[in-house]
Amino acid sequence: MRRIAIISFIVFMAFPTYAQPQPMELSLEDVIEMASLNSIDAFRIKNMYRASYWEYRYYKADRLPSLSLSATPVSFYRSRDLEYDFDANQYEYVQSKYLSSDVSLEINQNVALTGGNFFVSTDLGRVKNMGSTETTSFQSTPISIGYEQYLTGYNALKWEAKIEPVKFEKAKKELIESLESLSITAATKFFNLVDAQIQLKIAQNKLASNDTLYRLGKGRFQVGTVTQDDLLTLELELLRAKQSLNESNSEIQRAQADLNSFLGLDKATKISCIVPYEVPDIQIDAATAIEQAMQNNHITLYHQQQLLEQDEAVAQAKAESGFNTRIYAEYGLDQSSDKFATVYNNPGDRQIVQVGLSIPIVDWGSNKGRYQMAQYTREVLRATVEQDRIDFEQELFQDVLEFNLQAEQVKTAGLADTVANKGYEVALQRFLIGKVDVVKLNIARADLETARRSHISAIRKYWNYYYTLRMKTLFDFVKNETLTAEYDEILKK
Repeated sequence: MRRIAIISFIVFMAFPTYAQPQPMELSLEDVIEMASLNSIDAFRIKNMYRASYWEYRYYKADRLPSLSLSATPVSFYRSRDLEYDFDANQYEYVQSKYLSSDVSLEINQNVALTGGNFFVSTDLGRVKNMGSTETTSFQSTPISIGYEQYLTGYNALKWEAKIEPVKFEKAKKELIESLESLSITAATKFFNLVDAQIQLKIAQNKLASNDTLYRLGKGRFQVGTVTQDDLLTLELELLRAKQSLNESNSEIQRAQADLNSFLGLDKATKISCIVPYEVPDIQIDAATAIEQAMQNNHITLYHQQQLLEQDEAVAQAKAESGFNTRIYAEYGLDQSSDKFATVYNNPGDRQIVQVGLSIPIVDWGSNKGRYQMAQYTREVLRATVEQDRIDFEQELFQDVLEFNLQAEQVKTAGLADTVANKGYEVALQRFLIGKVDVVKLNIARADLETARRSHISAIRKYWNYYYTLRMKTLFDFVKNETLTAEYDEILKK
């Protein structure tokens, strides 16, 4: 039945001009599957995961060698510059005019272990002096090798290597949790329509029954076996039944439109819900649920990410509170010539070595204060994380307890529905033969309607608890397996 419904939906979406909306019988599982494939919420959830994936890819790419080309094809300069004339022993403004171009190719490699940067480059430049005497000069650096390193206790690359994989694993868990949350939303809208359809059926049966009873009452009133008070009560119930039917029609249109919009269906599509009266006969162990949640729920990874980020902040504040040292070393070959053909001949050595030092002398305690603040913030976060973990476990324990009790509630509500239905049938038969009055018949009908609504409400709560537990534990307690997602398929679309 589910495959037929899905195929019908696909055909309808593929040929909207020719295919007319047909009534569809959908189960709760069908609605959840459609929501995961076609709803706007599913689209948003999957795109959020794709964004997290590319953020992780950016982090991975930053660990690989990068090749970059930079060039200035044309640069024209014309201006009067202040120069010293040794012959005249004075400064004077001389017009300068030249045309230049340059190109360079560089390979960079970040060193995660130390936080430094290793590079290899080559470049070529040309300048043409367009003044009173035209000259052309070329300059080349066939190869240059260098390394740059900050000698402090803080290594940003090292902390990225700790934090980014945790963030990406958290994004995977959040994807599954969001899809399970989507199941809760789908179940809510599904049961809203179920409630409306049940209420409509009750209203239709009530109107038909009240119409029959009123006609029967009028005949009995004429022969004196029914009082005028009873006849007026029957007429009043008939009017109320008509009013209730109108309200039920309005409510079912509202619930149908809401579900259609959520599933991306045409607004004219009619859905007949298959009520899941049968529920899985399972009892969940609270300790098992908590264990699975601690292993699978994103909150564990989120706490781990928070603590790592705060450890990073402490390490950075500590490193910046003392002196900072930077080393830059470069060795290469270079040459210049007035001819391009000889600019690479016999290049000479080119070395650059720099050591930079920054020492705070008087900062009025700002660096120390920043370090102390980072430490205290970390301690507060650790306490908050521990409290969040305790609260989460307690909440999950309560959810498991309520779910296990709800299965029994569904059975009890089902029996009550059956008993109320039989009770109304008996009362109706006794009314028809004149053994009970209209008041007792109305009480029996009210009991039937209440029992039917309570049965559906119990089923709704059961599935809400069930999908809530799946979302929090990322575990399928029916199949006894951890929930996962088709990550690669999501990235392909």
